[in-house]
Amino acid sequence: MIVFDKPKSLSDKPMHYCPGCTHGIVHRLVGEAIDSLGIQGKTIGVAPVGCAVLVYEYFNFDFVQAAHGRAPAVATGIKRANPDNIVFTYQGDGDLASIGTAEIVHAAARNENITVVFINNAIFGMTGGQMAPTSLPGQITQTSPYGRDVKACGYPVRVSEMLSTLDGAGYIERVSVTSVKYIKQAAAAIKKAFEYQKEGKGFSLIEVISTCPTNWGLSPSDALKWAEENMLPYYPLGVYKDRNN
Repeated sequence: MIVFDKPKSLSDKPMHYCPGCTHGIVHRLVGEAIDSLGIQGKTIGVAPVGCAVLVYEYFNFDFVQAAHGRAPAVATGIKRANPDNIVFTYQGDGDLASIGTAEIVHAAARNENITVVFINNAIFGMTGGQMAPTSLPGQITQTSPYGRDVKACGYPVRVSEMLSTLDGAGYIERVSVTSVKYIKQAAAAIKKAFEYQKEGKGFSLIEVISTCPTNWGLSPSDALKWAEENMLPYYPLGVYKDRNN
């Protein structure tokens, strides 16, 4: 009897992510959700620019590569042209919350029937660890070596809270993958987001608090601890909007 196996929606391609990066965990959760809902053959993903730019190599279904930040606009076009398909974007905080802010806000405002998996690790990962819109006050990055100064750079953008104020947004939840307990909650939320789209209920976004050990300058275990001690107080977990509840 098989107790634990690789989701059919995941390919056999070895992932390129740094040791301790939590992208791989989220990829598995997405694959499990798609398998459990039986939608692999009708799913289309939209890849971002960032650490997950090669995400299309890790799944066994169709993907489209979007320009930096434009994944929600690309997903909108795909979904409107192919309403029977399940369409989702997979984006980091630099992609979604910086150059792609307008795209995600207006996709939510229009209640586009797409799903967004949003990875928040509070830093630009692929390009060397610069300060991101989600970097915490006082956080040291390559472009804030003395810590993020809110007087000069403003405060972090809380994406889930911001989008939940829009009438169009249907389901918004923030989860984490920093512990087994949180991973189980994240799995349920990601599956629910895909179900939301499958049932035609509109826009859904799952924000995932993640780690970046390399650019944080921490070991994988210390990065998990840092995220729980520093990110979770600033980015509280929970459902921020569910129009059906």
